[in-house]
Amino acid sequence: MGIRNFRPTTPSRRGMSGADFAELTKHKEPEKSLLLPLKKTGGRNVHGRITTRHIGGGHKQMLRIVDFKRDIYDVPAKVLSIEYDPNRSARLALIEYPDKQKKYILAPAELKVGDSIISSNQKDAEIKTGNCLLLRFIPSGTLIHNLEMNKGQGGQIVRSAGSSAQIMAKENDFAHIRMPSGEVRKISLDCHATIGQMGNIEHEAISIGKAGRKRWMGIRPTVRGLAMNPVDHPHGGGEGKSGQGNPHPVTPWGKPTKGYRTRKDKRYSNPFIVKRRT
Repeated sequence: MGIRNFRPTTPSRRGMSGADFAELTKHKEPEKSLLLPLKKTGGRNVHGRITTRHIGGGHKQMLRIVDFKRDIYDVPAKVLSIEYDPNRSARLALIEYPDKQKKYILAPAELKVGDSIISSNQKDAEIKTGNCLLLRFIPSGTLIHNLEMNKGQGGQIVRSAGSSAQIMAKENDFAHIRMPSGEVRKISLDCHATIGQMGNIEHEAISIGKAGRKRWMGIRPTVRGLAMNPVDHPHGGGEGKSGQGNPHPVTPWGKPTKGYRTRKDKRYSNPFIVKRRT
């Protein structure tokens, strides 16, 4: 994997960069049995009202069915290919079990075509990149991803490109996990996690380069409140170029923003947080 820089043949090309896709398997079409059509919402709910702004348009995509649970235990699987997924920043690995069943999983860094990986609940399972094990059998200090929050629920966190969590310690029935945000959180030792760091590590270094490329992704423009009229935003209006006028910046609906904490003081998960990211 690497970053591809473009020649400045146009103003938008100057400074633009993208992935070189060197790690992907060449000339590999997606596995048709693991594809579903993906309908775009335009940010609207079932009543047709916009509930999430700045969504719309974008290239047509198919949904890849990803196996986040890895619940076929103690059966080795072979990696057939590393593939691109338009719905996430990470890459996918297509694996095949001895019974010819195929699955998509998140592709960690250093996973190669032809590798053999396994998901296991056994203590003697190998600590190897791509293997999915219980937290109680993974040594402290190991980098992990695709981490379960609750037993049997499937991986929910640490799934984006280049991310990883680390097992800091084990105490009673919990492991202390340092999240990518820096937060240290207690998670049950009976939860599963996959060994290794997520692939496509250099994704965060990509420069979009132009507004149109965001539109390909289905992201519409964001307009500053200061540039609006008073009827549209609390920051709007004024003669000429003026300040926002509020004692603190707010959303279009008057709620404080930029650092305003919305987390409840008595949230159920508070006892599981050992150290906050702040």
